[in-house]
Amino acid sequence: MSEETVTLPSWLSRGIADLFPLASTNDSDQSLARRLIESEQNQSPLRIKLGIDPTGSEIHLGHSILFRKLRSFQDAGHIAVLIIGDFTARIGDPTGKSKTRNQLTSEEVEKNAITYLEQLGYGKSSETSLLDFETPGRIEIRRNSEWLSDFDMSKIIDLLSHATVGQMLAKEDFANRYNSGTPISLHELLYPLLQGYDSVAVKADVELGGTDQKFNVAMGRDIQRLFDQRPQFGLLLPILVGLDGVQKMSKTLANTVALKDDALSMYSKLEKIPDDLVNSYLTLLTNLEQTDMPSNLREKQKLMALNVTANFHGMPAAIAAQEDASKLVAGLQDSLSDVPEVSIKKVNLPVKAFYLLSAIGLCKSSSEARRQILGGAVRLDGKKILDPNLEFDNDSELVGKVVQLGKRTFRRLSI
Repeated sequence: MSEETVTLPSWLSRGIADLFPLASTNDSDQSLARRLIESEQNQSPLRIKLGIDPTGSEIHLGHSILFRKLRSFQDAGHIAVLIIGDFTARIGDPTGKSKTRNQLTSEEVEKNAITYLEQLGYGKSSETSLLDFETPGRIEIRRNSEWLSDFDMSKIIDLLSHATVGQMLAKEDFANRYNSGTPISLHELLYPLLQGYDSVAVKADVELGGTDQKFNVAMGRDIQRLFDQRPQFGLLLPILVGLDGVQKMSKTLANTVALKDDALSMYSKLEKIPDDLVNSYLTLLTNLEQTDMPSNLREKQKLMALNVTANFHGMPAAIAAQEDASKLVAGLQDSLSDVPEVSIKKVNLPVKAFYLLSAIGLCKSSSEARRQILGGAVRLDGKKILDPNLEFDNDSELVGKVVQLGKRTFRRLSI
């Protein structure tokens, strides 16, 4: 078979930022394209590792890029090995952090893990889930406490003996902190080694990660060699830029689209992303081809928003959200069909506008609600509220009306 004719399938090459090793040889240890052919010939599916540390409770579209690629492997007949880092989450991945993370309790980690699995589609139809939990043999869900909690000191010393301080300080985040005099706790240096050992425990053929995870993924290859395993391939995907068009999507930066967002909020956020993000969102968050896109950028953006929303809510709900978003622009709040409702039953009337927003959960606090109102970000049935102390005396002034926070969050008030 000619080496030049072997390339990665389009479902795999789409959107990837890095693949290592990358070689056009007949060696299936150096060429993932060859490994895939070998897998098909031997009828032996590859084991695709993706580790997640449940250090929070919310998954957003930035995270979904990796899960979409993992799903592509599933749909091609391979095995998704989803590792819940319940042990490593108690250390916290130092990648991208300028200081030591706060350590979580095992109870906090497990609670987060359950919410993660729910958002990924566990127990739901695979049609609108990020991962396929339905097809037998397509997924393994593992917790790395299975093997890491029983590590004895001799095994830890053995792992440590195969890494150097120089290697660890070559990791950009550690190097920056060391050079700036910011403390690095010793337990943080263990993280890449333990994550690497996960690859040994599950016998990974491929590990998925963001471009910021290259050090950790490469460490997995090194540790597999130490245990006489066939080293995994590292497949890295880009970091999604958030709604601000500048920084990576992050809950801390409030520039996210959460998987838990209702269809209207999700569509409305996506419909308004900066123009220069549309192509990357299309590539990383949909299966649409650029050649099939309308030439008009506005129509292209709406098509992207529609399809991303449909991925999580189904096409009928996405179409309804698109129609409702148009009605909001036209000021036709009364005819909206798909606005999530929120009850004011427990709100004591009369109530001031700033307190109402915090009571129904649109703002995290009364002070934030005041800032949003004074900044002109709040509307009630299309009319801007500018006075935080505006008072509503009875239900009839609120029930059935739509509260809008910013351009992307909507709630219809109900009893």
